[in-house]
Amino acid sequence: QVQLVESGGGMVQAGGSLRLSCTAVGRTFRDYAMTWFRQAPGKEREFVASINWSGGLTSYGNAAKERFAISRDFANSSIYLQMNNLEPEDTAVYYCAAARGPHYRGSDYGTGNMAYWGSGTLVIVSS
Repeated sequence: QVQLVESGGGMVQAGGSLRLSCTAVGRTFRDYAMTWFRQAPGKEREFVASINWSGGLTSYGNAAKERFAISRDFANSSIYLQMNNLEPEDTAVYYCAAARGPHYRGSDYGTGNMAYWGSGTLVIVSS
């Protein structure tokens, strides 16, 4: 079992930045590729970013490219999502998740590929 706990959400004005954190407790953190998803009100959960087990490969969804950066910290069993130049359309609950399977899928991750989910952290971007 892996427990994932997100933090760092909040309210920010358009153009601002936030850094989300996700800390893993339990099974070996480095066994998993890790991802961020988000779900806006009334919309389906969508892929935001992923990082492979070593941290050497990253991939982003269209909304995150050029503005967001995913990273991982093995010493603290954590991943991060640095979000810059935020827009009101980025308002959502952000979830971190650990991916199933040995092969890194880049941006080709759906909700069905995840083995574990955090409970989410809310990001609100005001205009």
